[in-house]
Amino acid sequence: MATSMTSSKLNSSECLQKPTFKLLLSSRAPQRISFSFSRLRLPLPCRAAVSEQISSQTITKRAFQHCFSKKEDGFLYCEGVKVQDIMQSVQEKRPFYLYSKPQLTRNVEAYTAALEGLDSIIGYAVKANNNLKILKHFQELGCGAVLVSGNELRLVMHAGFDPSRCIFNGNGKLVDELVLAAEKGVLVNIDSEFDLRHIIEAGRLVGKQVKVLLRVNPDVDPQVHPYVATGNKNSKFGIRNEKLQWFLDEIKRHPRELLLVGAHCHLGSTITKVDIFKDAAVLMVQYIDLIRDQGFDVKFLNIGGGLGIDYYHAGAVIPTPMDLINTVRELVSSRGLTLVIEPGRSLVANSATLVNWVTGVKTNGNKNFLVVNGSMSELIRPSLYGAYQHIELVAPPTPGAEVCTYDVVGPVCESADFLGKDRELPTPSEGAGLVVHDAGAYCMSMASTYNLKMRPPEYWIEVDGSLKQIRKGETFDDHLRFFEGL
Repeated sequence: MATSMTSSKLNSSECLQKPTFKLLLSSRAPQRISFSFSRLRLPLPCRAAVSEQISSQTITKRAFQHCFSKKEDGFLYCEGVKVQDIMQSVQEKRPFYLYSKPQLTRNVEAYTAALEGLDSIIGYAVKANNNLKILKHFQELGCGAVLVSGNELRLVMHAGFDPSRCIFNGNGKLVDELVLAAEKGVLVNIDSEFDLRHIIEAGRLVGKQVKVLLRVNPDVDPQVHPYVATGNKNSKFGIRNEKLQWFLDEIKRHPRELLLVGAHCHLGSTITKVDIFKDAAVLMVQYIDLIRDQGFDVKFLNIGGGLGIDYYHAGAVIPTPMDLINTVRELVSSRGLTLVIEPGRSLVANSATLVNWVTGVKTNGNKNFLVVNGSMSELIRPSLYGAYQHIELVAPPTPGAEVCTYDVVGPVCESADFLGKDRELPTPSEGAGLVVHDAGAYCMSMASTYNLKMRPPEYWIEVDGSLKQIRKGETFDDHLRFFEGL
């Protein structure tokens, strides 16, 4: 079978860091804490390190049926459709993204089932993939949206999302973006002192109360690549917990502009240990108790997103949405809160591949290179994070093809232009198909036109097995239009 082999030594930037601290807070649901509330006194240092013990929640190994799979004939299929046939049917022989619409539906339904019995919002993280067709599909399935720019806000309004189920995050929100958020009535996270001033200004300009959440940095180590860790003390995101009282006092001073409705944290991305979410939720519920005791009617607990997936395709036991929600269900129910979650990767990543054509193979005497027409311009995660994504050929190798260890690279003029390193693959013929799996999240949304490689088209397989284009590929003429009339 023409599949890539998983290296026995994980890439250091993807490898989980070993826990270095013991849990400082009890894993049981917290009891209410008595304080004098003339000033809020939080325990210092107020942080939780990650539990070293195995989760008390049982995570059972499940047979995951991937929407892309090899059959006995050696061909790769997506929802029963041969990928090689799809490659032959598209008009242009350029890289393209191929999605499974049924897989997108299944991913949302997994969260919906997990949240049954709880007041909740599934806030899809638009930054993971901003394809308008995918957004409209998620909106139809009942999702809200999580936004990090004014244009993402405009896009989800165009897609028909309910503003009251949308959350505007970010550490550098601009006043004009906040004015739009206030006008539309979306929830807004307070991230810093200057962010609070800007939100107050937006409320005054619009003449409306802005519903806000406080994004508290819980200082919990998510044990992930440092570029995707967002909830530790070195992160640029969120407010320091010891400054919480200052923010509460400022909110009290601006009742016409601000209405505090919740608290928020976000730990990071590619998280594969659900106890980390509980560590944060224990702290956040304590904060909510303290905030409520100062007279605020806090309704929302937003625990962010970040649930990981099995990029290695090695049978790893990855927590499911049910595993995640079960770790915080009791805490949320005990306080009568509405739970907000912000999944991105776990909703879209496993639904797509980047499909490429093989240009040729070469060696420099020390390394073998398998050159494809895709590159870091279309999919930058391996170059940016050192991320691993599974790679395989779409068809059986030719008889007698030699299995070699290749770096899979593109044509971009950068040594960092690679899609995978040290992959064992049968030597393919020129023009053969090769896919990079789990490319639905942070791939197309981070694509560029570097080397004037225009952003690729996107397709999905419908429920009935038909192929539908869901985004046109950019062209050279599109590039020239930016200069017309200048």
